[in-house]
Amino acid sequence: MATINPQDSLIEYPCDFPIKVMGRAGDAFLPTMADLVRAFDPDFDPATIEVRPSSSGNYLGLTLTVRVHSREQLDDVYRALHGHDMVSVVL
Repeated sequence: MATINPQDSLIEYPCDFPIKVMGRAGDAFLPTMADLVRAFDPDFDPATIEVRPSSSGNYLGLTLTVRVHSREQLDDVYRALHGHDMVSVVL
């Protein structure tokens, strides 16, 4: 992955960055995503997660607002979410 110079980035760090995640609805999905994000942001508060069920109720959309301090940290969070078997989509 190419390194982006801080002066060329559109994002100023540190910042609170919303990440949208979608996966199959189930009791473990939300707490699992909260634990995963907390590994990168120890101060992450699961109470801040926005939850939207799909119209059929089969999927959940979550918005996780993560405090990130660098592009590398943001990329690591995305990679961890994308690589998790419970996750269908990460935006």
